[in-house]
Amino acid sequence: MKQLFLMVNDGSVELIETPLPRVKDNFVVVETLYSVVSAGTERGLTTFGGKNLIQKALERPDQVKQVIEKMSTDGVLSTIDSAFTKLKEPMPMGYSGVGKVIECGKGVTKVEVGDLVAMAGQAYHSEVNRVNKNLIVKIPESLEDYRQGALCALGGIALQGIHQAQVVPGETVAVIGLGLLGHITARILNAYGCDVIGFDIKNKTLEGTNLKSFILSNDENADDITKSLTKGRGVDKVVITAAANSNDPMDLAASIARDRGIICMIGVTQMNINRRPYYEKELTFTIARSYGPGRYETDYEEKGVDYPIGHVRFTEGRNLEEFIRLISEKRVDLSDLITHEIEFENAKKAYEIITTNKNNEKYIGIVLKYSGNKNKWQNKIMNSTYKSKVNKGKINVGLIGAGNFAKSTLLPIMKDTGLYHFKGLATTGGTGTAQAQRIFKFDYTANDYIELIKDENVDLIVISTQHNTHAKFIIEALEAGKHVYCEKPMCLTLNDLEKIENIYKSSKGELFIGLNRRHAPLIKKIKKDLSTDKIPAVYDYIANAGYIPESHWTQDEKTGGGRIIGEAIHFIDVIQYLDGSNLVSLDVMFAQNEAFPKKDNAIITLNFSSGAIANIVYTSMGSKKYPKEQLRVFSNGAIYEMNNYIKLMQYGNIKKSKIKLRQDKGIFDEYKYIYNVIKGEIINKSINNIFESHRLLINKLE
Repeated sequence: MKQLFLMVNDGSVELIETPLPRVKDNFVVVETLYSVVSAGTERGLTTFGGKNLIQKALERPDQVKQVIEKMSTDGVLSTIDSAFTKLKEPMPMGYSGVGKVIECGKGVTKVEVGDLVAMAGQAYHSEVNRVNKNLIVKIPESLEDYRQGALCALGGIALQGIHQAQVVPGETVAVIGLGLLGHITARILNAYGCDVIGFDIKNKTLEGTNLKSFILSNDENADDITKSLTKGRGVDKVVITAAANSNDPMDLAASIARDRGIICMIGVTQMNINRRPYYEKELTFTIARSYGPGRYETDYEEKGVDYPIGHVRFTEGRNLEEFIRLISEKRVDLSDLITHEIEFENAKKAYEIITTNKNNEKYIGIVLKYSGNKNKWQNKIMNSTYKSKVNKGKINVGLIGAGNFAKSTLLPIMKDTGLYHFKGLATTGGTGTAQAQRIFKFDYTANDYIELIKDENVDLIVISTQHNTHAKFIIEALEAGKHVYCEKPMCLTLNDLEKIENIYKSSKGELFIGLNRRHAPLIKKIKKDLSTDKIPAVYDYIANAGYIPESHWTQDEKTGGGRIIGEAIHFIDVIQYLDGSNLVSLDVMFAQNEAFPKKDNAIITLNFSSGAIANIVYTSMGSKKYPKEQLRVFSNGAIYEMNNYIKLMQYGNIKKSKIKLRQDKGIFDEYKYIYNVIKGEIINKSINNIFESHRLLINKLE
């Protein structure tokens, strides 16, 4: 199938071939028939992408501030590398469409195969989409022009704005900005029995939008005209739907609202509130979060957990449902708002219209129409530049999973070593596959990891998926005789650990876990200089890990196992490497703090057979401006202090320092190590340490 992406580095759009997404629990797979192009949101993204680096920086000073802060802790070159990697990553476009259900996952009960549905949020400009059950609504047969269903996300946004503004039937409501969203909002308000006054910098009135009056928003008498239409009171509510770079809509809203009126923002403008009119009228300002309650919430949009109607009347999904009701019962007709219908293959034309518009075409709503492309049902896509000849000098990689870490770190560094060939990529489908393939050019991509396991030419299975899946993939790959590199942790339970250890002993394949810090140059220097494997030491490691919301998958003990097994295992491994003796005991003590309910503030203590001891402080309570990781080693009259894998200070007879311009956590050297082990040049000595640390840590966490 093909999916449309924005190239963030230059603002161009591109159709990328990617395998069909596989169905998941609480999701449906939908064959897209129409998707809507948002003239506001997508024009803004495309225009931003077309700007040079300086222009991008001037437009997003908040991002520049983050980059500068990251430079102070992670180093200049590392930060620049990270920023440019992010700019290269294609961005999926689209968020609203209509299509036909072709497969339903477990837990889906309200629709079935063959149903027409409106879909939002996860409805990309893609021939096939996988959408959560809470983000789809069945379209009744009474809606003949089902193209209107493709506008459901905009309808949901409009409804959420109306709810947030606490609109009551019979009120007079101002809609500032008569683009596509403005017209939809005005028509819904009219269907609810409200008088609507429209405002825009140009006369964009339409016969189908029944306005009480239209007023030019830049008319200096706009507030007086508004009062003359409302018995001198001003409008009851204001819904700002405009997309503007100025504060003018906010100022206008304050001037035309009545005493104790409510103003709701659903567009995108500056929001500098002028205190005087807000104080004098005691105005209320609110902003609607997209389509409604549930938006951006993992439980709702990914796990399919709905909110009880008795507590939340209009959720994200129920706003979409209400929109479909309005158009299917013909209380609202939006057919005239769809001014352009463009074939998906010619999607670039749609973006030319909403950006440069060289032909000065008048448009309001643009939809992409999807044809019956037979090739969209492929589960495996071969790279057009694929060559069957295998390079025996390189390790052929089969990657399972294409999350953020794989795209931003794993693949770029693995590529830079020059030691690996990207043979195959397997995910369950979706945007990550296309993004990774666009940059790293695998020989093929597939929606089933078994393709990699069966491929005789794949030497190394690389696993970069959610933590609860690691054990399954490791076991199956080792059983097939493959070498395996898995991102940490190895597994989440002692039962899985025992299975992996037993299979590894009998497998032809080597096993590597992504505990890269032991390979970092500064760590190796400490070990060499202090001979820590001969002379006992005291270790103190501080991990200023930073806050992650409870809703993040790593905080879910069933999916991610929690942050201690997911991240703190790194620091245990570093100290194991430095000490060189057996890890005898491990204890974990968690902070008791209601403000931080998850188990991500802990002290871990280690004891080694050498007599060495270690203390690891792992916390989410610290400042981002403080270095993320610090290590102090005390041994034989010397102290080594490592700061965030950039700087190393030595205190002894003399004081020395070593500073690196690029943060180096050892990933590059780790991949060289893996290559050398697979090629038989060295022995894999680290794996026994890793089995040991996982066993002791999981035992404390289970």
